Amino acid sequence: MEPSDTKPFDWAVLARLRRIFLEAGAGTPDYWKNESELENYDRTFGQRIGWKWDYVLAELKRRGWRPPGGEVLDWGCGSGMAGRAFLDFFGAGSVSRLRLWDRSKLAMDYARRRALAKYPGLEVLTGMDAGSPPNLLLVSHVVTEMFQEQVEQLVRLAGSVQSVIWVEPGTYEASWTLIGIRERLRGAFNVCAPCTHQGACGLMAKGNERHWCHHFAPSPPEIYMDGDWSRFGREMGVDLRRLPLSFLVLDRRPQPEWPPGTVRVIGLPRIYKPYALLLGCDLEGVRECKLARRTHPEEYKRLKKELPPPLQIWRRHGAEIVEMAEAPAFCAGDDGGGG
Repeated sequence: MEPSDTKPFDWAVLARLRRIFLEAGAGTPDYWKNESELENYDRTFGQRIGWKWDYVLAELKRRGWRPPGGEVLDWGCGSGMAGRAFLDFFGAGSVSRLRLWDRSKLAMDYARRRALAKYPGLEVLTGMDAGSPPNLLLVSHVVTEMFQEQVEQLVRLAGSVQSVIWVEPGTYEASWTLIGIRERLRGAFNVCAPCTHQGACGLMAKGNERHWCHHFAPSPPEIYMDGDWSRFGREMGVDLRRLPLSFLVLDRRPQPEWPPGTVRVIGLPRIYKPYALLLGCDLEGVRECKLARRTHPEEYKRLKKELPPPLQIWRRHGAEIVEMAEAPAFCAGDDGGGG
């Protein structure tokens, strides 16, 4: 989380941006009018995106993943939150330079100034380098504003790099767009996250059409005592408690193998009086499994209060979870995921 600015929010600007985001569709024009709008966005909507990136990067670290080094490109950078979140987490020494690209020159210039202010010794460039693809591609919250042809161009760029971290809103449409991209690129890459396997996406199986691959990042607890954030939640109509996201991480390097029974939990559990239903994904597919309150009272109670660990090891009897435990973490330097 980046430090808060003491200047008051411009609520009129935030309301205008919120309307644009709600109405955004393919071909949405550049909506930045001035640097003040970027500042207000960066401190609010941008912070929420930053917390999603913190969630994804923390999971990658838990999986033993490390940056490949070299140049990192923040594509569609906006205010530059994705690139700064990455550098905050892994350090400026994990890359040779940061490159920023956006359809808005105003946004690129703002993002560059913010990055240089935090990392004055880092080389920060704007615009695309047609001669050489980056080692690492960061993509954040772009697919809802792109035509299919533009998505195709971005997928071709993704196919030319060593590693990709792609984060989108946790909506049905954005999730299924990422699933399609995963299926197209998984033959050339190892799938690092959110999956625990390299097989076809289980959501594509018949009967799973109503589901989508989405997850929830937490918000920092201190925002609940902040009057501006409370007003932001009310006026913008956003839930401050949970941040829905979909994401995809691909890497050409080998990745560690998960123990048998490792499951990625998708979405929120459905809680009923006698049991909870959890949607789990593994190499065998995506299925909804039952955790009985009678046999697992403590786990059931926790599910009513907090999100389950996203990576678990289940032992099942049919569709019933007999045993469940959080999956172990890999350390950077374990098999795969290193440099």
